[in-house]
Amino acid sequence: MTGISVIIPTYNRADFLGRALASVSRQTRRCDEIIVIDDGSDDDTRNCVDDFAKKDMLPVNYFYQPNRGPAAARNLGIKSAQYSYLAFLDSDDHWHKNKLALQHKTLEAHPEILISHTKERWLRRGKHLNQKKIHQPGGGDIFQHCLQLCAVGMSTVMVRKELFNTVGFFNEAFRCCEDYDLWLRVSCQFPFLLVDMPLTVKEGGREDQVSYQYRIGMDRLRIAAIIDLLKNAVLTAEQVKWTLEELQRKCHVYGNGCFKHKKEQEGVVYLTIENWAGKCLNNKTVQILKFPETPEVL
Repeated sequence: MTGISVIIPTYNRADFLGRALASVSRQTRRCDEIIVIDDGSDDDTRNCVDDFAKKDMLPVNYFYQPNRGPAAARNLGIKSAQYSYLAFLDSDDHWHKNKLALQHKTLEAHPEILISHTKERWLRRGKHLNQKKIHQPGGGDIFQHCLQLCAVGMSTVMVRKELFNTVGFFNEAFRCCEDYDLWLRVSCQFPFLLVDMPLTVKEGGREDQVSYQYRIGMDRLRIAAIIDLLKNAVLTAEQVKWTLEELQRKCHVYGNGCFKHKKEQEGVVYLTIENWAGKCLNNKTVQILKFPETPEVL
């Protein structure tokens, strides 16, 4: 059905979830349903959702699952959504009141576009944090940017649900960097429409966040995502070159970091992949060389 479903995955974020829900409630373009996926919380999350549902006129659908990570939670939200537009909001982030209205209007004006994102404000422990140039989001073909880092803020995204029929869902093997993996699969095929305004507020700097828990070795997960992309995606020759170059760079940094921290066996694995990527680039093909085993991500 035509409309907007807002998908909010959450895990033990009752102290923040109310603010996220309130930011959805005050949108000038009301959504048509809110889907909260409780990923195994043991705090007051259920009561927080129930209290909100009693006070607000928006339909709220609550789903509980044993803790399986944000990828599995978002996938359940996508499959449960009744409407054609999906907007994602992490439970510790929140939106400007015009976020849905402006983003929906922009997508409606460009029926050929499947995905859009916005700029965002970053807060760390409540204080404004300036973004570096490399973190500034872009529009159009952003594949090279997505190879470098996670170039799309999860809470900034609105997509047409049909996108997932083409690129698949979030990879549930990834407990972190699942968004990086998905944006690679999307951006190698489709342009991103940027709403050039900071309509999303991203909160950071807390130890309960997945990005903090996986801060050591995050490139290990991104390397696995890049190898999966080379194996499974149909890339142009130029995209293959960019992908191999980034794989080389990440494996060089991560592999040498392993040696620095006395993890020689792991370091050898990643420097071997770096060498493999170099051979592929020198031969200008990935077809004649056997793929290395994808590093374990669990």
